[in-house]
Amino acid sequence: MKVEQIYTGCLAQGAYYIESNGEAAIIDPLREIKPYLDKATENGASIKYVLETHFHADFVSGHLDLAKATGAPIVFGPNAQPTFNAHIAADGEELKVGAVTIKVLHTPGHTMESTTYLLKDEQGKDYAIFTGDTLFIGDVGRPDLAAKSDLTTEQLAGYLYDSLRTKIMPLADNVLVYPAHGAGSACGKNMSKETFDTLGNQKKTNYALRSDMTREEFVKEVTDGLMPPPNYFPFNVQLNKEGYNSIGNILEQGLTALSPEAFAAAAAETDALILDTRKPQEFAKGFITNSLFIGIDGGFAPWVGALILDLKQPILFVADAGREEEVVTRLARVGYDNTIGYLQGGFEAWKQAGKEVDTIVSIPADEFAARYAQDASINVVDVRKPGEFQAEHIETAVSSPLDFIYDNMAALPTDKTLYIHCAGGYRSMIAASILKARGYVKLIDVQGGYGAISKTDIPRTNFTCPSTVK
Repeated sequence: MKVEQIYTGCLAQGAYYIESNGEAAIIDPLREIKPYLDKATENGASIKYVLETHFHADFVSGHLDLAKATGAPIVFGPNAQPTFNAHIAADGEELKVGAVTIKVLHTPGHTMESTTYLLKDEQGKDYAIFTGDTLFIGDVGRPDLAAKSDLTTEQLAGYLYDSLRTKIMPLADNVLVYPAHGAGSACGKNMSKETFDTLGNQKKTNYALRSDMTREEFVKEVTDGLMPPPNYFPFNVQLNKEGYNSIGNILEQGLTALSPEAFAAAAAETDALILDTRKPQEFAKGFITNSLFIGIDGGFAPWVGALILDLKQPILFVADAGREEEVVTRLARVGYDNTIGYLQGGFEAWKQAGKEVDTIVSIPADEFAARYAQDASINVVDVRKPGEFQAEHIETAVSSPLDFIYDNMAALPTDKTLYIHCAGGYRSMIAASILKARGYVKLIDVQGGYGAISKTDIPRTNFTCPSTVK
C-alpha cells in the first residue's frame, strides 16, 4: 500500500494518491492532472477511482479531466447532485483498490454532501481518514458556505457536531488524519501549519473535538469570528458541480504572447484587467498604469479570488520570463479561466516601447520610523487582518484589512499622504496598486511591513485604535 499527500502550498491544499497492487485512487485532485497521470504511469498503476470529499469552494478540482483521461468513475458521497455522470456512494459503502478498502463515511456539516474516506489496509485495519473540509489539523470546516434559506449556519454546525462525534471520534487514536487544507485556507478559522496528524493527538489538541463539549458550545465556538468567505467561492462550487473548460484549452489561450502594441490594443478592445505578478519591489519601481499587483510568489490564488471580483473578466498579465504557464495554471485553479495573453518580453519591453508607466514610492522601515518621530500624526494604514492588528500595531494606525479594501476605501482620503504597511510587504503593495488605480496618488509603501517596523522604536500597542483616517 502506498499513500502520498500531494500538497500545494499556494492553495494550502492536499490531494492524495492511494495505490495497492497496481490500482490507484486520487482524492480531491487539482485541476492540472498530469502529475497524477505521471505518478500512476511511473508506478505501473491504473487509476480506478477519482474521489471527491465535497464540492470545493476554494479551488476548481480536476475530477472531470482526470475521469475523462482515465475512464475512472468520479465518486461523491450522499446528497451530492452533480450535473455530470458520477457514482453517488452510500454511507458505509466500501470501494476496493487493490488489496485495500476505502469506506465511505458521510460527514455532513461543512456542506451536506461532505464525505470522509476511511482507508483500511491489507489486513482490514483502519489506517487513515481523508477528511476533506470536515476535520482539519487544529480546526474544523466552516459551516456557513452551504447555508441557505432553509438551512442556517447554526444548523450546519449542528450536523458537523454529529458527524465528528458519530463517524470520526469513535475511530482509533492511531488513525492518521489527512485533511484537504492547512493553514492559509479560508475554509476554516484556525488551521495548523501541520498537514497531517494522528486522530488521538487531534482529540487532545483540537478545540472542536473536546469530549465534554456540548452541541450548543460547539455551534457557538465554530461559528464565532468567521470572516466573510471570498467572493469567488460560490462560482467555484458551481464549476465543480456543473463542469468547466479543459485546462489544456485555458493554457492555449492564456499563453498567447503579445507585443507591447498588441498587449495595449487587447487591453483597450476587451476592457481586460492587467495583472502584474512580479515581485513587490520590482512592481513599485515601474508598472503599467492602472495594473493590479498580485505577486506569484505570495498567496497568489487566494488574493486573486478575494480581489478580482469578476471571474469572467478578461485578464492580461505581466510575468517574469519562464513563469507564464505557472500564472495561467494558478489562475485556473481558482476559476479564472479568461486569461487572454501575456506581455512578451515583460515590463522591460513595455518600457522600451515608450508606453505609459507608473511607480509607487516605497521606503525602508527605518526611514518611516524617522518620519514618524518627526510627525506622529502622519496617516498610517495597516492592511493586515483584524487579528494581526489586534495582536499589536502602531499606536496611531488605522486598520483597513486588504480583504475589505473595496468596502473601506471611502474612509481613506485622497488628499493626504498614506503610509501603507502589512506584515512583510506583499499585501501592502497589492493595496497600493488598487488605491493607485483608483486615484490615490499620495501613497508610500513601507518595505518589510510590520516585521521591519517592529524592530524600530515606533510606539506600538495591542489596544483598539482609530478606525478612520484623520
